[in-house]
Amino acid sequence: MDTIPAAVEDAARRFGDAEALVDGPVRMSWRELHEQVLGAAEVFVDGGIKPGDRVAICAPNTHHWVLMALGALTAGATLVPVNTRFTATETADILDRTHAKALVVADEFLGRDRLAELRAGGHTVPELVLPISPDQPWRALEKSTVDVAVSPDDVSDILFTAGTTGRSKGAMSAHRQVVDVARAWAERGEVTAEDRYLVINPFFHSFGYKAGIVVCLLTGATIVPQAVYDAAQAARLVRDERISVMPGAPTIFQTMLDLPDVNLKSLRLAVTGAAVVPVALVERMQAEFGTVLTAYGMTEAVVATMCTPGDDARTVATTCGRPAAGFELRIGAKDEILLRGPNVMLGYLDDPEATGRAVDAAGWLHTGDVGRVDERGYLTITDRLKDMYICGGFNVYPAEVEQALARMPGVADSAVVGVPDDRLGEVGRAFVVRREPGLSTEDVVGYCKGVLANYKVPRQVEFLDELPRNAAGKVLKFQLRER
Repeated sequence: MDTIPAAVEDAARRFGDAEALVDGPVRMSWRELHEQVLGAAEVFVDGGIKPGDRVAICAPNTHHWVLMALGALTAGATLVPVNTRFTATETADILDRTHAKALVVADEFLGRDRLAELRAGGHTVPELVLPISPDQPWRALEKSTVDVAVSPDDVSDILFTAGTTGRSKGAMSAHRQVVDVARAWAERGEVTAEDRYLVINPFFHSFGYKAGIVVCLLTGATIVPQAVYDAAQAARLVRDERISVMPGAPTIFQTMLDLPDVNLKSLRLAVTGAAVVPVALVERMQAEFGTVLTAYGMTEAVVATMCTPGDDARTVATTCGRPAAGFELRIGAKDEILLRGPNVMLGYLDDPEATGRAVDAAGWLHTGDVGRVDERGYLTITDRLKDMYICGGFNVYPAEVEQALARMPGVADSAVVGVPDDRLGEVGRAFVVRREPGLSTEDVVGYCKGVLANYKVPRQVEFLDELPRNAAGKVLKFQLRER
């Protein structure tokens, strides 16, 4: 079972009439899901899609995405998830670069008609376009017997990097890699068929698709998607659907825990990462529901390290755990984190030069992240290599400053970047989201002086209503630098 279509078929055989997918009024067993996926595959085959063709999908987290994506893969196609927040120009760029033969697109979502925008902008769209309505259930008209040979080494998907520093790159993965990393994630989180999994992370991101949908295929956990994150709605889903597994960025858990009379008792596993995680938040999460794990990954490797159940709050908050999914880990020059193993991406789409820069001749993926490994083999992310700045000759890692600010009363969120300074070369500018309206620059600077060395203390503070983030929850620091 080293391909995604095989995992769908196996789930139908193993879990049968157990609930596979819950999306509002739509409820499906694993057997029904398999039938619907075969029906979706037939739609693609009848539309002229052949093995190896690229199928793009631009839609929110609904049952449509699950069925159409798995249907495309079952038809032998390569899946190209598209960020639903992309503009028409950005979407057209992905379609052009992948030579997509089909586009599955939500007809209207978040007040936008993406297909109409593409056509109005004069962009070329694939010949096969399958509009879907997030508000209307999708069902295959009849059973199908589509049987396309899919190999474990076939390219399953092309996921584009978050593009936090420039133009995104398409990272290619094979079926065997997707299945392998999902299996490792499921094993580390002890996910079983008894679990019900609320998938808040976007399906167009590896965390929602590979550590979400595919994890459920392998374990029999029920998939419960949420199209747009809303804390109150998520809390209701946790209560009403007895959700037991829920990954997400730290801010998601913070906003839910801050709701009045919230009941998250059914949760047994929360997985977080992608940002600084305050120890106090992990302690509160552990007290409120159960196991909390942090993980480290990226589009090019999906899940590289992960904590284990039983790790204490400080370990969970300050490390990303130990290597998973067959990865080797070492710290290279300038303390850069290097990864090697069978699940490193196949390469970047049509970009051998970028691939060569990312993966060296010995097979090590250069992550661009800075970190250290303790005596237990647990990884701590210090920062992004590019985010480090030098203040008065001293290296400053913004993540350390952000960790300090996370403990400050009155601070809901923060991000720190280095900005030019005539005297010191660079100094820190802190972008702060206030929890208390009266919080001032003097308050922030004064607090930092009490807990940080002088060269680490931000010299400038700017207050924002929210920080700009990508779909993975990572702060878009290049946007902050541009300010």
